[in-house]
Amino acid sequence: MNFFSKKEKEICLDYVSSTPVSREVLDVMKSYWNEKYGNAGENHKFGRDAKKTLDESREKIAKIFGANAKEIIFTSGGTESNNLAILGFFNQIKKETGTLNGYHAITSEIEHSSVLKTFKHLEEDGLSVSYVKVNEQGLVDLKEFTASIKEKTIFVSIMMVNNEIGTIQPISEIAKIIRKHRKINSKNSIFPNLEFPIFHTDASQAPLFFGLDVKKLGVDMLTIDGQKIYGPKGVGALYIKNGIKIQPLFFGGSQEFGLRSGTENIPLIVGLSKALEIASNEREEISNKILKLREYFIDRILKEIPDSKLNGSIEQRTPNNINISFKNVDHEFLVVQLDENKIFCSTKSSCLNNKDGDSYVLNAINRDKVKMGGVRFSLGKETTKEDLDFVVEKLKKFV
Repeated sequence: MNFFSKKEKEICLDYVSSTPVSREVLDVMKSYWNEKYGNAGENHKFGRDAKKTLDESREKIAKIFGANAKEIIFTSGGTESNNLAILGFFNQIKKETGTLNGYHAITSEIEHSSVLKTFKHLEEDGLSVSYVKVNEQGLVDLKEFTASIKEKTIFVSIMMVNNEIGTIQPISEIAKIIRKHRKINSKNSIFPNLEFPIFHTDASQAPLFFGLDVKKLGVDMLTIDGQKIYGPKGVGALYIKNGIKIQPLFFGGSQEFGLRSGTENIPLIVGLSKALEIASNEREEISNKILKLREYFIDRILKEIPDSKLNGSIEQRTPNNINISFKNVDHEFLVVQLDENKIFCSTKSSCLNNKDGDSYVLNAINRDKVKMGGVRFSLGKETTKEDLDFVVEKLKKFV
């Protein structure tokens, strides 16, 4: 029996920002808080047990990535992983050459802020950066990307899935373009065993719906975040292909192969590896279920609410993402109205606040160059058709 009326029930449609920790993940983490609490750096039984658990978690994630365990670095989440990949790489270049002047990197104009702001910081240090445009579907322009590659292009960072509009970038195609350039430019490598450019992808939004085999994707670095995959907050991982040298962001002990000092958080790492394992096993089932709900929700909104528009590609889009603009509507106020009715969604990335202004992602895909807003609804395992029907009726009332 349902003891809650529809007005009392809370409906979360913001799973892109964060997911609840699944019961299976909570269960495997539980004993590591107060029973198996050893420090993996110690050589007594508690320490050895913690180190064994750490190694097993690393092996599990490496297997899913099709990588070697020594290529997996645990971090505090997606933001740190992105910073470690980009800043760590260019700090190594600066250490080897003494300057970033003359070197070039490529990213897209709709990357996560932890990528864009890192590149802006590096520009102040002399790095040249190209911000490749996207089309109206939110997909990277491959012709512009190819034309942007220069002799001194040594790093590329393109996200796998956009966190605001859910578009899936053609990572494998971009990797092919990069490999073709490497054959021409390999003699210009700073490090004898590396061919530039290095290719990094932020895959934080991808694991629930897509495989992450790094060889099939053709990437050299890859970011994931626990809180996006029904795992705990405060933990993530970075894949770094063997042979790539980077500098740590902070200093202390020699944990994580000397790249990430600090006592490893075993409960969170165990939770991350379990969440990723579940995501890999359930991917097809969850994708199919959520995709049907997404198509139903989009269809109802576009048919029943005049002047509504879907932002981003309908085909190259994650199953859980719906980003809609409503003409002549204050989208921030609409989100407030929905919140008052216990419907939770957002207007842009949760990493941006009101001071950051409009969504730069929506502005980038708007070819009319008129600032626009939108509401991002993102579905999860718990979302039901009944929930979406209730939301549509509220939207029809408010819009």
